[in-house]
Amino acid sequence: MLGEAVQKQTPTTTTPRMEFTVEQIALMLNGEVKGNKSLKVSQLAKIEDGTEGSISFLANLKYEHFLYTTQATAVIVDKTFEPKKEYSPTLILVENAYSAFTTLLQEYQKFIANQKKGIEQPSFISSSATVGEGEYIGAFSYIADNCKIGKNVKIYPHVTVLEASIIGDNCTLYSGVKIYPNTRIGNHCTIHANAVIGADGFGFAPQADGTYQTIPQLGNVVLEDYVSVGANATIDRATIGSTIIREGVKIDNLVQIAHNVEIGKNTVIAAQTGIAGSTKVGENCMIGGQVGINGHITLPNKTIALGQTGISKAPNKEGMILSGTPATENIDYLKTQALIRKLPATEKRLRELENKLKSNE
Repeated sequence: MLGEAVQKQTPTTTTPRMEFTVEQIALMLNGEVKGNKSLKVSQLAKIEDGTEGSISFLANLKYEHFLYTTQATAVIVDKTFEPKKEYSPTLILVENAYSAFTTLLQEYQKFIANQKKGIEQPSFISSSATVGEGEYIGAFSYIADNCKIGKNVKIYPHVTVLEASIIGDNCTLYSGVKIYPNTRIGNHCTIHANAVIGADGFGFAPQADGTYQTIPQLGNVVLEDYVSVGANATIDRATIGSTIIREGVKIDNLVQIAHNVEIGKNTVIAAQTGIAGSTKVGENCMIGGQVGINGHITLPNKTIALGQTGISKAPNKEGMILSGTPATENIDYLKTQALIRKLPATEKRLRELENKLKSNE
């Protein structure tokens, strides 16, 4: 059954095509043009694959040789870069080529997203839900009672947003995302395909007869502004209160964040990491892939956990680099690993000494 709001609107989509002059792009990036300002570019490309009408970048000098062979119309380079040979592309000189190209990618992504508007059918939007202007609601999406969807939100097909959830302005939810009731999502958030926000926390109380009783999970999940959640990531709602993901946090694919966890501002978490319940991760932390973090501990600001680190207790100061299981400071871990590699040779020497001692008895 389709809601009335759905029946009144039809989607409008166009094939996105970016076309700007080199000068326009330079202005966007606060750069300086060296070459023909009026040339037009309509696509992005790697420098080795550049063709006429494309723009690329050179940030790593390992790829400098491609500058002299690329067919790209324009290449973004650092202001300090000095070519060693003749080249054909127009150059855009910027402070940091990698950051500038990232900015260009972001603008292109916005350009593509803005081509999709309207509500596809079949979809269901509750009569008690509100949806801001500039929306795109993909086919087979479901928006439940009392939900509030902000302006310029893109909801791709097969997304479910359950009761009383709030999604801020300029958010994107890709296909298959599931948002449980009472979730709060801020502005400029991106949630990738099949992520689940607000499922039950893993709460079960052992009983005398060996069974487990489910502990109701009555809280919610809060995502502040500029949060990115990767595909198939899961963030559990709190038992009571909120699981909180602070502003600017970036979460990779296949990450599990348990109930009542709090992640500090601008922390990044790589794939296959698991964070147990009620743990607090500080601001500007970097958590590598396949890291396991115990529950009910606090990671100080700027903690770095290298891949496959197992953190069972809280570090005692900010900015520590951790590795190994159980986690230790990386320098100590490396020393230990160096000693472990020497163990076979050390054992051999000990046996030789033992044999010499026995022969002298």
